[in-house]
Amino acid sequence: MKSLTSLPFALPPLDLSAPLDRHRARVKREWIDGNGHMNVGYYVVAFDQASDTLGEQLGFSWDYTRAKLGMIFILEAHVTYDRELLPDAPFRVTTQILDHDAKRLHCFHEMYHAEEGFLAATNELVILHVDYDSRRAAPWPEPIAERIAAMAEAHKHLPWPEKAGRTISLKRKR
Repeated sequence: MKSLTSLPFALPPLDLSAPLDRHRARVKREWIDGNGHMNVGYYVVAFDQASDTLGEQLGFSWDYTRAKLGMIFILEAHVTYDRELLPDAPFRVTTQILDHDAKRLHCFHEMYHAEEGFLAATNELVILHVDYDSRRAAPWPEPIAERIAAMAEAHKHLPWPEKAGRTISLKRKR
């Protein structure tokens, strides 16, 4: 892994809002299924785009990969579907850092209808930093690790999301 103390591209000012609340989009017509609402797979696409927004803030954007400095792999993902989104519905995604270490980032996205305010879906992720050349797990470069730590510090006072850490099962009445 290359030792980096700076990146070869400009980073935006770090947004330390708690939670991060920058991602905005609309439900695309091609995301609509036969039920007339956003298809389950496209929620994952939308959350992936929100992860790109997080990556731009922290320094692991697609510019980072194009520069062959490293890559981001998703180790685990959990999605909950809480309320349907209809064609052209505006939505926003908030992101909270739950934990991190030298190579991984645990984050939680919440998707809200941008006008009506209801929770539509959630996405919990464990992200792994990977060396571009070896394609093996590697520590975050210093500038990215510093930004992750700063955002995690800003988010540490937030309550643990109710849907984070869930396992999948059928709930039975006893």
